[in-house]
Parts: sequence; C-alpha cells; structure tokens
Amino acid sequence: MEFGIPAVGFGTFGSDHADAELVSASVELALKAGYRHIDCAAVYGNEKEIGQVLNRAMTGKIEGLPALKREELWITSKLWNDKHAPGVCTETFKKSLSDLGLEYLDLYLVHWPFPNAHEAHCDVTSRAASARPYIHEEFMTLWHELEKLVDAGLVRHLGVSNMTKPKLELVLRDCRIKPSFNEMELHPSFQQKEFYDYVKSQGIGIIGYCPLGSPNRPERDTTADDVVDMEMPSIKAAAAAHGCHPAAICLKWANQRGHVPIPFSTKERNIVSNLECLMEDPLTDAEMKAIADDDRNCRLIKGQVFLWEGCGDNWHKLWDENGVIEK
Repeated sequence: MEFGIPAVGFGTFGSDHADAELVSASVELALKAGYRHIDCAAVYGNEKEIGQVLNRAMTGKIEGLPALKREELWITSKLWNDKHAPGVCTETFKKSLSDLGLEYLDLYLVHWPFPNAHEAHCDVTSRAASARPYIHEEFMTLWHELEKLVDAGLVRHLGVSNMTKPKLELVLRDCRIKPSFNEMELHPSFQQKEFYDYVKSQGIGIIGYCPLGSPNRPERDTTADDVVDMEMPSIKAAAAAHGCHPAAICLKWANQRGHVPIPFSTKERNIVSNLECLMEDPLTDAEMKAIADDDRNCRLIKGQVFLWEGCGDNWHKLWDENGVIEK
C-alpha cells in the first residue's frame, strides 16, 4: 500500500454504543489478532485509554503478544473542527500525541474541512451558532501550521478527511506538503467513483470509513431510505458463493479495489474474521464488477449537524455536488 500503510486498519469510533474502556479493550484484541494500523481521533474521547494499550503493547505487557516496536505500528489521529485556529491546532495535536503516549504520529488528518463543531451525542437538528462554510484561506492557514509538525518530525504524513474535489483541488494548488491520504466514506452502496479516481490520480492514498455500511452509526446519521450494504444483491450473492458473511465481502471488495478499510467491532470473533477474510479466497472479476454495478450513491454520514445558517436541512451543500464550493 502507499507510504507503507497496512492494508486494513482498526477504527476506534465507538459511536454512541461503546465507551472508551470498551474501545480500548477492542484495540487490544485487534493488536493480538494482528492489526497494526489503528485509526484514532481526539473527538472520539478515547485516545488516552488507547494510548495505555499501545504502551502495554510496546512494552510486552499484553499476554500472548510479543512486544511491538513503534515502527511496526501505524497510528492515525485527527484534528477536530473547533481546533483549527493557529496555535490551538498545534496544542491539540500535542495533546493527542501525549494521550496516545507516542513520540510521533504516522498520519494526522483534518477531520472535516470546515470549523463547524457539534456536541457529543447531539441529535440531527443540532446546529452550531458559529458554523460557516469552507473558507479556503482559513484552511490553508491551518494546513501550513500542520506542515510545521512534519518539519519537526512529529508527523510522518498529513491528510484530509471528508473532503470534496473542489476543496481538494485548491489545497493541492496551495500546499507546500501535499496530503498523503484522504479518508472518505466508502462502502459498496456508496463508491464515489469519480472522486475516488481523481484522488488516486493525484497520488493520494485512500482510507475508507464505514466499510460495512456502519450498521451501528448514530441515530442522527440514519434516514428511512438508507441502503443496508450487507443486504445488497451483489453482496449477498458473493457471500453465498464464498460461504462467508456479507461483511467479509464488503472488506474483500475494499481491499481489492485498492483502498484501506477501517472496520470497527467490539466482538473478538468479528475483529479476527474482518482481518482473516482479506488473506484468502479473493473475489472474482465478475463479482467485483457486479458490486461496482450495484452502487446506489447512498451517503450514510450526511453531516447535517455541520450545516451553517441559511442551509436549512440541505446537507448536500456540504459535499459540493455541483462541482463548486457551496457558500
């Protein structure tokens, strides 16, 4: 994979159903199962607990797991929306680094490209009074601050998340250190082919969140017409042919398509199977084509809580679907 990133990661967003202790225990199970890529974020509220697990892993204190060297691990974190200001972003990064107990991060992502924040566990009607659309000059001021972290050896790679093509084009035009990765929603019912191909064409690696269709996502991110990926005909047909769970097909598809999925589970059985399914019995070309043809353009993480005044409930404005940055 690009830049030496492992081909599959372990997500740590416990949504509203897994607290910090449960997520960190799941990270320990993941490390024992063989995962070496852990996808974290400050806003998930569990980096300190995960850091304790990482410390135990690197000091040989996890039973059944030989001590891991730091270079064997790929650790990602993300900067939350209300921490974009100069100075604040650097201090926020340092807190994540301290909480995780590390001397450097492999990847640091800007979690969303605008500074709009929301309270934890809010509902879909929540709106921040300070929310505003993407302002490129402000984003680049942030980006140039983060570039200094790379210069200082505190971060190996910078990246973006929840980006759109018009925004990314401007970042690539004006950055000194270009994004190494874009983390984006990707699953069989939402393949983002045009944007996906553009990102790849720029030599940027892709990390896909919600790889299984995020069945345990927060209620605010569910609507009546959402597609259930593991019930799609192409997924069910492939699962029957391979004698496996539909979740395995979603992950095989991601891996063979060429991006890095980051599934999350708290169940040891699923944690193990999500990794092992990528090591054997690949999908056929015909199955890959059937899944590609089954794309429903069904975005699950619509982001309503990030809308600014004047948008109403039109979450499409967040995603620049008309090819221009919405104001």
